[in-house]
Amino acid sequence: MSAPLPSAGPRLGPSAGRVLPAFGILGWRWISRNPAATIAPILLPFIFLYFLHLISPASYFPLEVVGAMLFTTQNIGNWVLGDSATWRIEASIQDLFVASPMGKFRYLIGIAVSNLIPAAPALAVLAGILLYVDPASRTPGPWFVLLGVLVVLWVLFSAIGIAVSSRVKSQREIWPLGNLAFTVIGMLTPLYYPLSILPGPWQVACHFVPSTYGALLVQGAFGFTPAPDLVLVEYGGLLLVLAVIVTFVALRLYVWGER
Repeated sequence: MSAPLPSAGPRLGPSAGRVLPAFGILGWRWISRNPAATIAPILLPFIFLYFLHLISPASYFPLEVVGAMLFTTQNIGNWVLGDSATWRIEASIQDLFVASPMGKFRYLIGIAVSNLIPAAPALAVLAGILLYVDPASRTPGPWFVLLGVLVVLWVLFSAIGIAVSSRVKSQREIWPLGNLAFTVIGMLTPLYYPLSILPGPWQVACHFVPSTYGALLVQGAFGFTPAPDLVLVEYGGLLLVLAVIVTFVALRLYVWGER
């Protein structure tokens, strides 16, 4: 009887750190082969920013630039929805990920990373505009707050996007469903303007959307809508609590494999 073959050792899985770089390369290859993909994320927030600049007081413009950054990050969830639904419906490759040891959370972060790559130029351009138009923002503290909020919104709305994607039945549903949901949330919450200028019932409704607390936190950190430090801490805590709850629910609703 022949001797057993020598063991090749433990197989390297996603924990070996290969998943995120692979998804990052995927996002980079997309924009390197199609540079127009870097322009599309800039257009929608910039169009809204341009018209607000025309009709709103000039003092609101730095706040509106920050809002465009929040909206761009939030809208990554729309692209995650599209990619995840396309890979499942058209490319039929989700089964490969399900069969792998990756798990749905690593898949979420991976596909979110691949969609963050094309959004990065828009965020960089908006950051440059903010530094140019608002010299008072050239201190590091508020930028750390903004970075933290962007990361939370990125994960949160990517989770929402991937949850919705598993309910989409055909390619025709992807574009209207994603654009309607994420654009409406982005335009109706106080990302581009102070919460105080909205009608009372609208303000109440906005408090049920996590991105509202992200906007209030960033606006307060930059001094656009001054608030005591304790209130800013409260905004940050509410943002994190709601983000964890919504992300958990979204992952529970996401249909990872066959029912």
